[in-house]
Amino acid sequence: MTGPTGCVTELPEVRGPALPAFTNPVFGGHDLVAIPLVRRPEALAAGAVLPCRLVVALGGELAEVQRELRPAPTGGTYADRAAALTRDLTGFRRRHGLDRVVVVNVAATELATRPHLAHAETSALRTALAGAGEVLPPSLLYTYSAMTPGCPYADLTPSTGMRLPALTALADSHRLPYAGHDGTTEERLLKSVLAPMFAMRHLAVRSWSGIKLLGGDGATLADPAANAAKVRSKQRVLGETLGYLPQSGTRIEYVENLGHFKTAWDPATFAGFLGRDAAGVHLARLRLGAGRPPRARPGPARRRRARRRPHRSADRPRLLLRGPARRRRRLTRRTGHQAIGEPAHSTSS
Repeated sequence: MTGPTGCVTELPEVRGPALPAFTNPVFGGHDLVAIPLVRRPEALAAGAVLPCRLVVALGGELAEVQRELRPAPTGGTYADRAAALTRDLTGFRRRHGLDRVVVVNVAATELATRPHLAHAETSALRTALAGAGEVLPPSLLYTYSAMTPGCPYADLTPSTGMRLPALTALADSHRLPYAGHDGTTEERLLKSVLAPMFAMRHLAVRSWSGIKLLGGDGATLADPAANAAKVRSKQRVLGETLGYLPQSGTRIEYVENLGHFKTAWDPATFAGFLGRDAAGVHLARLRLGAGRPPRARPGPARRRRARRRPHRSADRPRLLLRGPARRRRRLTRRTGHQAIGEPAHSTSS
């Protein structure tokens, strides 16, 4: 139905018999959204993010995944909710006879985790979860619940995740692999690729700014605290890669009319050979999706002008030229030996 473009595991140097085929994994999960899974791709296809043919072809498989989705547990203590999540994971593994279950966090960006004394040690965390009061944000409760039955964990968000010392110690005690701190896509992908280039060429980056406009899931970033957490994640790439943090800043704006499309600009300046400062470099402009972003409908005046516009004949194409003085001249292609733009000559017999 479609090629494996974008799948790193399909590269010749990575692909091998140890990796499962695309047909092997079984999917399930927990969700807060009430819209059935089989209906959500329709909205993505309507927004030109997914091809319509895939939505039609995968309807049966999406229905199978829907049967394995569970509502997020609520009520009780944190320990009660963690136990419910663990039961769902072990039941999923048993029903499908799976050798390994990998938990992947694809939730929206959370606020920065509030410090708590129980975050330092695993034993203190277990005790705190059985009591009252806020101990962990939702994503970290899922992380804790994944570690308990021995599930590897991957984080596709800039949330705290495995950076919490108590969770890191829990994973190490079970000898579980974990990875991720955002998905490194779009603007962050370009930063993670281009920043090493500046470092390897020994070029000093003076400034690196970012402007990102997005719709769709960007609604969660309208919250200033969630927005700040996302911005910190983007800035961290520069400091970790370059070894220093240049003058930088990232602005993320939610634009509802963009739908599922995203656009980003990354102007940067750097010092080159002999200390010569390079001008601002326009590094990135991204637009994600399979089609065009939504356009505003033309107003009444524009529609009236379109109706009054004369029909252009197919055999009389027009060419507009713009000269130094920004004058425009309309040229009409004529028949015979007359070239474009030449005045017509009359002949008499």
